[in-house]
Amino acid sequence: MKVKLLEDLEAVNPGAWDRVAGPDDPFSTHAFLSTLEASRSVGPGSGWHPVHVTVWDEDAAGEDELVGALPLYVKEHSYGEYIFDWAWADAAMRVGTDYYPKLVAMAPFTPATGSRLLVRPDQRARQRDIVGAMLVGAFEVAEQIDASSVHFLYVTEDERDALLALHPELMPRLSMQYHWHNRSEAPYADFDDYLGAFRSAQRKKVRKERRRVSEAGLDVRLLQGAEITPRIWRFLDRVYRNTANRKWGSPYLSRAFFELAPEALKDIALAVVAFRDGEPVAATLNFERGRHVYGRYWGCRESHEMLHFELCYYRLIERAIERGATRFEAGAQGQHKIKRGLLPSPVHSVHWVRHPVLRDAVRDFLPREAGATQRDMEELARSGPFKRE
Repeated sequence: MKVKLLEDLEAVNPGAWDRVAGPDDPFSTHAFLSTLEASRSVGPGSGWHPVHVTVWDEDAAGEDELVGALPLYVKEHSYGEYIFDWAWADAAMRVGTDYYPKLVAMAPFTPATGSRLLVRPDQRARQRDIVGAMLVGAFEVAEQIDASSVHFLYVTEDERDALLALHPELMPRLSMQYHWHNRSEAPYADFDDYLGAFRSAQRKKVRKERRRVSEAGLDVRLLQGAEITPRIWRFLDRVYRNTANRKWGSPYLSRAFFELAPEALKDIALAVVAFRDGEPVAATLNFERGRHVYGRYWGCRESHEMLHFELCYYRLIERAIERGATRFEAGAQGQHKIKRGLLPSPVHSVHWVRHPVLRDAVRDFLPREAGATQRDMEELARSGPFKRE
């Protein structure tokens, strides 16, 4: 096997990359990651510099073929990650070392659990060796740039265990988000079936919230593929930028991202748009692949009571049920999601820290943080809307 470091995904055939990408993860696809690069949402000036680790092997004809990949970025700050390490950066300063640059493995600006250790399905028997090669590549980059740390964010539980088994200095971290999960046995037949699992008071509240939107005279549509026209993409760009400027101070995605999206992202993008007299007034941009649906960006130019819940949660839960999806994630934070059926769920990450004093402090802190997070999840779950046994 050969390890190659790539600063541009255009160097990889999209089909070859997508054969290693996670089947339920739209954010590990060549389309999504390369659109971030082509639009310059990541790259020079963004604080996210791609340095993807790719693993190659010879096929029967002696040609190199891609068997594994790790989307990896040199970071010059901690923005756009949402697994927060600002305290670690502060501690690094106090022990007299630089915290940046660091390395982060994730889909930029996307706090969604998915595949990080991308291995082609027909290579599962060699998975340990391929993942080991990815780690060799990642730590080679860490040495080249003198990175303070390496962070594998939003990994699956299996990926967490695989990483910890391969490197003794890697440390696990437990965080929390609010996710919707379909029933594993007898999946929900439709939204009414889903509400049937709620306690009566909570079921009435959701129906009342949805009725408020219908009474506002809005036409709410779910659009996918070519249905998301360039006009709708321009509207999504406009409301995304308004929300970003209001909440975060600066938008992460460039305008070029939305210009490239109609063609580049047509197979994974999903928009929920509210129209008044044929004109869009509010929308969410979402993504789906395989068995998972992910909510990402919301914005509006008209304010209507409960419209946010309808576009960001209820329509997407309906979509997940229709698809037979197993999971819907609606982004980071938001305790209000619990009453809509998105319950506290674990989020896993794995970390390596170079400086021995900082590493020991992090190693001491993480188990205590995990215990507190687990207790919070258990306590918050009790306030969910579902019928109690």
